[in-house]
Amino acid sequence: MISLKNILYSLAYLALFASSNSALAKPTEKNQLHQLFDQEWQTRMERFPEFAQSMGDSSQADKLTNVSEASQQAWLKSTIKILRALEDITQQDLSNSDKINYQIFKQQLTNRKASLEFKDYQIPFLADSGFHTQIARLPVETEFNNIQDFRDYLKRLSQVPEFFQQNIDNMNAGLRRNFSMPSVVMKGFTDALHQHANGKFDKSVFYQPFDKITLHISKKQQEELRKQAKDIITSDVIASYKNLANYFENTYIPQTKKSMGAYSFPNGKAYYHQKVGEYTTGSMNAEAIHQIGLAEVKRIRAEMNDVMANLEFSGSFAEFLVFLRESPQFYAESPEELLKEASYIAKKMDGQLPKFFTKLPRQPYTVEAVPDSIAAKYTTGRYVSAPLSSTRPGTYWVNTYALDKRPLYVLESLTLHEAVPGHHLQGALNQELADLPNFRRYSYISAFGEGWALYCEKLGIEAGFYQDGYSQFGRLSYEMWRAARLVIDTGIHAFGWSREQAIALLEENSGLSKHNIRTEVDRYISWPGQALSYKIGELKIIELRRLAELKLGEKFDIRLFHDAILENGSIPLDVLQSQIELFIERQLLGTKVAD
Repeated sequence: MISLKNILYSLAYLALFASSNSALAKPTEKNQLHQLFDQEWQTRMERFPEFAQSMGDSSQADKLTNVSEASQQAWLKSTIKILRALEDITQQDLSNSDKINYQIFKQQLTNRKASLEFKDYQIPFLADSGFHTQIARLPVETEFNNIQDFRDYLKRLSQVPEFFQQNIDNMNAGLRRNFSMPSVVMKGFTDALHQHANGKFDKSVFYQPFDKITLHISKKQQEELRKQAKDIITSDVIASYKNLANYFENTYIPQTKKSMGAYSFPNGKAYYHQKVGEYTTGSMNAEAIHQIGLAEVKRIRAEMNDVMANLEFSGSFAEFLVFLRESPQFYAESPEELLKEASYIAKKMDGQLPKFFTKLPRQPYTVEAVPDSIAAKYTTGRYVSAPLSSTRPGTYWVNTYALDKRPLYVLESLTLHEAVPGHHLQGALNQELADLPNFRRYSYISAFGEGWALYCEKLGIEAGFYQDGYSQFGRLSYEMWRAARLVIDTGIHAFGWSREQAIALLEENSGLSKHNIRTEVDRYISWPGQALSYKIGELKIIELRRLAELKLGEKFDIRLFHDAILENGSIPLDVLQSQIELFIERQLLGTKVAD
């Protein structure tokens, strides 16, 4: 006979055992998930030696990424394996933060799988950049702390011929199946290649680390390093660029496809549909996005007409655009003047940041010109990030090529977008989110990042920028630029638009220079879907701000709203929606909602 006391002990033990098993079950799902994060991250570090070194892992500092077909297929196989393992994890047992991690991880793996299956690596460049320009960043992105760093760097340079040949093999495979860059964007493409191919070794960007070795290295060792650099840069790097230029001019460009749109790729409709989903992180189709773009173009054009009327310009809208594009008063007279003006605007915005954020990044940024070797076909400006551990800051690039095509009236918008509070603030804060898995700290979701940066252009109104009508018109020109992208990208890649149609839309509705318009349209042709990120992301952030203002009323604090937008790093727009709804709930309750 069992006593009541023993029964109670037994029940207590069973309850404790069940509780213990339950407590262990949930971490099991979490542990499995984070093991996959770690596994994928380690695979990524092994696959991309240059990236691994920037993350502090120098175990492959003497190697370049293997981009061969075999390597790409191995990357695909690894991605599929992790995706299958991910699907075995029960999401309902995960915390709120890990549900977000799961969702983003799966989305990134799915996009990578699609990219590898469509064989995007067979077009390893865009109209303005690619593998041939990224490799030229090695001298800047490599940190030289000891003699071994120089030796590893030289070993990397000695692998440039193989690296270029792997890309050539991939491009040849693409040509055989009509998967190539459209010929319309290839004019002038090899100019950047010839800059590397035709100079002397000691004038090459690749030789710059040897111009002045500041480390405590003996003169004999310095002489040995410079001799090796001369031999490798001459025989491996310069010769490879000559070979690559010859390949593009005599083999690749003559065989590129004549049609522009992604729809003409093999399985092109599915390809573009995937890109639309990847870059907007949503489920809208091309037709819906096209119509949103047309509506935004109409709205912004009306605002531009109002600004022009306030300036009391007596001519037509088209004549006003000619005035803006041709009047010397709107252009810098030297690269230095343009860079100084951009730097002043950036510093002015630095002083406004405490009014709009409570959390600011510790990483600084600088302002530099776009490198001469790529400037002619490059976009008007860009932000180049740097790891937190790097001795380099983040960099706001300003294109100083063709100064008469770089109007000052758009410089405020450009600076707020590329530097602060745009890409630098968002990117630097993202890297400081130490509690996030590495795949999130060091990834970039275009709809979020570009949407945020475009939102920041408009935020400049509240920060006291755009004080004269011309800069107001410049801001609207930049907003028109992004609205027109919705029309142009879908028009070209889904509906058969011509390059001339795309150029005309921007020329007739914005104050952008004609040179900039052409380089931008070529970029959209060469990069299906990416141009959709900006306006789609911005519209979502504006929608969420209006929601927060409506629900919170007097409790709305712009600083806390912006903190909430950025506090989870780069995330898909549907995740952003749910997180801002949680933020609103927290603010209304005056407490933190449990994870």
